[in-house]
Amino acid sequence: MFELLFFSLLNGIVTGLLLFMLASGLTLIFSMMGVLNFAHASFYMLGAYFAYTISLYVGFWPGLIIAPILVGLFGALVERYGLRYVHRWGHVAELIFTFGLAFLIEEVVQFIWGKDTKAYHEPEILQFALFTVFGQDFPAYKAFMLLISIGIFIMLLMILTRSRVGLIIQAAITKPNMTAMLGHNVPLVFMGVFGVGSALAGLAGVIAGPALGTFPGMAVVLGSIVFVIVVVGGLGSLGGAFVASLIIGLLQTFAIALDYSVSDLLAVFSITTEADSALRDLWTLSLPQVAPILPYLLLVLILIFRPTGLFGKRET
Repeated sequence: MFELLFFSLLNGIVTGLLLFMLASGLTLIFSMMGVLNFAHASFYMLGAYFAYTISLYVGFWPGLIIAPILVGLFGALVERYGLRYVHRWGHVAELIFTFGLAFLIEEVVQFIWGKDTKAYHEPEILQFALFTVFGQDFPAYKAFMLLISIGIFIMLLMILTRSRVGLIIQAAITKPNMTAMLGHNVPLVFMGVFGVGSALAGLAGVIAGPALGTFPGMAVVLGSIVFVIVVVGGLGSLGGAFVASLIIGLLQTFAIALDYSVSDLLAVFSITTEADSALRDLWTLSLPQVAPILPYLLLVLILIFRPTGLFGKRET
């Protein structure tokens, strides 16, 4: 049992930090521009496909650097020549624009790369077990994913709270007109933030592609979870996104690992269930079966009892 809990904890942390890497870009964009970008997960998918293509020619490591830059440049162009014009019509127009962009990117990906899963693998240098506990191996690549995610969190936190760039960004959020009068190009700052947020999504795709698979539906798999994280953590809160990512990663991992039914959980509280009752199908549900809906259940509870999220100040 201890072995199961130990590896579930490790895998949950890795999953949570990977989700944070994806959610951090969306959190940055929303905190700066107030835009909930429905195409954010599509930038994550583009990062994986760009890195896969680059790896065919020059290997994994150049792709790790080049692919996020390409995705970031694409995101900056989307903001400059798309969102900037749509913004004048309000948030509904922005949501529709990014929603349509997500479908467009998915179709373009299928047109260029096809519908099959690509053979995008981790680099050979990381294809070994970092350590072995209880007879099970912990891959070095998962440790690499963990370190990259923690590094991004620390970097973003330092930039936003300790650097001059962070001060300009914070000023542009709260007082855009005054920031512009001080000589700062606020639209350029917006474009840069959107580009950086997109690049972070692309980096998450580069890292996750070898572990979770590179296929056209990969944006759909994690797209909705990202919005759950942003809302649960608190709209615009980087720390909240970090905590919510870990909670959801651990919640899903432990639910999959612990193969208990609803009746087993009720028995812990001395509640008995009738095998021939009308709800017998409900009692036989196992935790792995309900694991995919647990983040959304958490979202509903958060919206009921704390609508601003765990660390958010802005109303959802």
